[in-house]
Amino acid sequence: MHHQCLPALKRGGKAMPCAYLKPGIHGYALLKDRRGRAQYLLMPTARMIGIESPALLAPGATNYLAQAWSWRGLVSGALGTALSRNEIALAVNSKFARSQNQLHIHIDCVDAGVRQQLDAWQGKLSSHWRWLPAPLKRQRYRALVVRGQPLDVDPFRLLARDLTPGAGMGAHTLVVVGTTFADGRPGFIVLDGPADLATGQRGSGEALLDHRCRIASPAAAAR
Repeated sequence: MHHQCLPALKRGGKAMPCAYLKPGIHGYALLKDRRGRAQYLLMPTARMIGIESPALLAPGATNYLAQAWSWRGLVSGALGTALSRNEIALAVNSKFARSQNQLHIHIDCVDAGVRQQLDAWQGKLSSHWRWLPAPLKRQRYRALVVRGQPLDVDPFRLLARDLTPGAGMGAHTLVVVGTTFADGRPGFIVLDGPADLATGQRGSGEALLDHRCRIASPAAAAR
């Protein structure tokens, strides 16, 4: 990003290989990931090691998860079919499961089985953190619901406010799943998965995504 997209933009051309680049301390870049047909990554232009970066909680910090959600149409565009909010999710892995020490948000299709489980448990969820009845992809998660069409609250702050003083965010994974609730109103299910290396739970929220996008139409997923 820093060595290719920004120099290309400064030369007056497109910010390739980035799909989009907003320079500056509060800026970010969007890149097509090599894995999967439709997965994109959002990365802050500022250096941030990961979910534990203090800059995410600083006054005036960018709500990067909200920005990532606003670009979900890139996933639909890559598949060539329109996806509903219920078919897309965002994920940030813990420090034990990430592939690089620069914060990056995965934007992709949600796993169809995960979607079914969350829909079945929807009535048990509220605006307060609650443990899900069973693991998702072998990882234990807490969940809360956020109402509204856009992601007006910052899930990083929701998590930080609920942790005990001194507890590090680096050992947590965050997943934001677009949702339409039983009353027909839009919103999100936010998931927090604390890593537990003793039990093999590394905090990989990315595991709840499906890089083959099988939740989309079969024809689109097969392309």
